[in-house]
Amino acid sequence: MIDFFEFRSSTLESLAPRHNSAFSGYERLKHDIIRGVFKPGEKLLMSGLKERYDLGVGPLREALSQLVAEHLVVVISQKGYRVASMSLQELQDIYDARANLEAMIVGLAIERGDDAWEAQVVAQSHTLSKVMDVQTREKVLDVWDMRHKAFHSAIAAGCGSKHLLQVRTYLFDQAERYRHLWLTQTVFSEEALEIKRKEHAALVEAILARDTERATTMMRNHLMSPVPIILEVMQREGLGKAVSLVPAS
Repeated sequence: MIDFFEFRSSTLESLAPRHNSAFSGYERLKHDIIRGVFKPGEKLLMSGLKERYDLGVGPLREALSQLVAEHLVVVISQKGYRVASMSLQELQDIYDARANLEAMIVGLAIERGDDAWEAQVVAQSHTLSKVMDVQTREKVLDVWDMRHKAFHSAIAAGCGSKHLLQVRTYLFDQAERYRHLWLTQTVFSEEALEIKRKEHAALVEAILARDTERATTMMRNHLMSPVPIILEVMQREGLGKAVSLVPAS
């Protein structure tokens, strides 16, 4: 039933062999922030983090520094760290940027992608469509997220631009906390998943037909579709002031 974390960026992978404990702490803390274990604005007490993750101060500081660089954690002057806030303005900015970038990337991928790229897109689409076979609720969210990320990464890979893919990874990471709010509202609904399955199938059809105009429009609309649900959740939970959200153009 649902989706989880995409392929890790080369930057993060490069950290693993050098600082295994810090990298592990980074991944676990990031996961907890994205999943709402630590709320926006919540102070991250070193004593609590040491107990929760069974790590020393050094590895935790490295993990926190990485999350500061990713704008998930902020430094409190002379007082430690807290989880970065969330806002409706940031929601709109991130989703507008991501939808327009992904639309451009899919257009380039259609222009440059070869048969092997098409095959990979089809394979990942098929794997994602099987997520309904996951039986346990605990696994649904992670499996959906992982497969969904792999599907969109397979599409983007065809663009052949290292720099565009790096920007794409950054925007994906920035959107994760917001996207998780959408996932928790939809991922356990067979009806909602069926809607997404149809969107993905139609997108793949446009890609295989090399229909750039249709694929770019569909990609943009597909990535903006969670925004109203996220907006509703944020307003209900008091995560930001209301703003006028408009579709990406």
